[in-house]
Amino acid sequence: MRTTLDIDPQLLEEAEKITGEKTASRAVNAALAEFVRQERIKKLVADLGTWKLDLDDWYEFRHEERT
Repeated sequence: MRTTLDIDPQLLEEAEKITGEKTASRAVNAALAEFVRQERIKKLVADLGTWKLDLDDWYEFRHEERT
């Protein structure tokens, strides 16, 4: 997908160095992917301890079909 963005040139240059990517597009994609990964991790950490699992139902939980 093509889009026009106003990106700080120094920030983009740093992103290219950090990611090791040769093009601006690849550097931006790598940075976005890492950002999304970090946000997903934050959500998982925030959810820790909020899941209620009854160990008596562990066998059923482990063997239920997931989509």
